[in-house]
Amino acid sequence: MADRYLEFASSGLGGWVVEALGLPKPAPLLRRAEADAGPALPLLLGPSADGRMADVVGRVTAASGVAVHAEWTPDVRYGALVYDASDCLSVAATQGLYRFFHQAIRSVAEHGRIVVVGAPPQTARTAEGEAIQRGLEGFVRSLAKEARRSIAVQLLYVAPGREDAAQSTLAFLLSPRSAYVSGQVIRVEAAGVAADPSLGHAGRHVLVTGAARGIGEAIVRLFAAEGARVTALDVPSAHDELQALAREIGADPLALDITAPEAAGVLLQTARARGGFDVVVHNAGITRDRTLGRMDAREWDSVMAVNLGAPLALTRVLLEAGLVRRNGRIVAVSSLSGVAGNMGQTNYALSKAGWIGAVDRLARDGLTHGITVNAVAPGFIETRMTAAIPFAVREAGRRMNSMGQGGSPVDVAETIAWLAHPASGGVNGQVVRVCGQSLLGA
Repeated sequence: MADRYLEFASSGLGGWVVEALGLPKPAPLLRRAEADAGPALPLLLGPSADGRMADVVGRVTAASGVAVHAEWTPDVRYGALVYDASDCLSVAATQGLYRFFHQAIRSVAEHGRIVVVGAPPQTARTAEGEAIQRGLEGFVRSLAKEARRSIAVQLLYVAPGREDAAQSTLAFLLSPRSAYVSGQVIRVEAAGVAADPSLGHAGRHVLVTGAARGIGEAIVRLFAAEGARVTALDVPSAHDELQALAREIGADPLALDITAPEAAGVLLQTARARGGFDVVVHNAGITRDRTLGRMDAREWDSVMAVNLGAPLALTRVLLEAGLVRRNGRIVAVSSLSGVAGNMGQTNYALSKAGWIGAVDRLARDGLTHGITVNAVAPGFIETRMTAAIPFAVREAGRRMNSMGQGGSPVDVAETIAWLAHPASGGVNGQVVRVCGQSLLGA
C-alpha cells in the first residue's frame, strides 16, 4: 500500500510544506534495488587507521570499491562512519568518542551508515570498563534517533579474536541491505565454522515456511534470486498462490499444515530427499487478535500451535535426524509485539516472545557442527495485513520509528539472508529488530 505522506513529503511542494509546518520529513529508504551504480562515497574510520577492525573494514570496502579515510575533512561527504570503541574503557576515554562524532556526524550523507564497534562488556577487566562498554548501547540508540535522513546506526560487539568472523555482519550493516535496521546491538562472539565471506547462498538448500505471500514470499524470492534451492512451504489453502510462486522462480512447493499430525513425517521425507537443509526459516504465523477476556480457547491454541509449538517441534525433529547440515542456519521470525507487547495480542505476543527465549536457549545449549539459531523481529512492515489496519493506527505504526516510515517485506528478507549467510556463524542466539528503530520496546 502506498505511503501517501512519504510521497508528499518527498515532493518539491510537499517538502516545502512539511518543513514550513515543522512536520517530520522522512527520507525514502534506499534499498539494494534502488542503490545507485555510481561511485560510492568514502568511509571514515576512527579513531585510527590501525585498530583491530582495520583489516576487516579494508576487506569489506575493497569488495565494494569504497575508499577509506583515516582523518576527518570538513568538506567531504561520507557514506559511512566506523568507530572502534573497543579501547574506550574509562570515563575519560569517552572524550575520543565525543570528538569523533561531534565533528563527523554532520558529514554523513543521506542514507549513510554508522557502526560503532565495541568489545563485549563482560570482557572488560574493570567495572568502569564494563560500564562504558555497556553504555555504548545508550549512545548508539540515541545517536540513531538524532541522525535522521535514513541514516542507520548500529553497535557491533566483537569478541577478542573474532574480528574475521565479523566481516559478513559489517558488510551487511554498511550496505543498502540493512536499510530498515537501525539502533541495533549485534554481537559477534561465537566461534562458528570458518567460511569464505564471498560465498553466498548459491546451491544451498533452504526451507521457508509461510512462503506464499507477504514476508514469506519476499524471503523465498531473495534466496531463489541468490541461487538457492528453495522449498516453499505453506498451508494447503494457499495452494494456488504457492504453485504460482514456485513456477515463477523455480522453487519446490510443499503444501503442508505444520500443525498436522503427519507434518513431521512429511518434512523429514522432504529433507532427506534434499540431502538436508542448509537454512530453515520459520516464518509461518497467524493472528487471532482479541482482548484476553474475550478470546476463546481456539483462538489462543491455534496461534500458539502455528507460531511456536509446531515450529519448535519440527526444529527438534530436523536436528535429531541430522537434517540441518553442517554450518546450517535456523532463523525464526519473531515480532516487535513479542518485544513490546500489543493490545489484543496476548496470544501472538507470547508466541513471538517465545522465539526470543527459544533462540537464546538453543544457542546456550550449543548446537553442534556450526549450526546457529537467531531471530528477526519485524516492526511495521507494509503488507496486505497492515493495509487492512485502520488509518490512524496504520499511520502511527509508520511514523513511530526513527526512519519515519514503514518497512518492506524485503527488509526482513535481507536481514534473514545475512543471518543465514555461511560466513555469519559468529552471530548466534540473537534477535535483530527490523523496525527502523521503533520507538516502542527496549
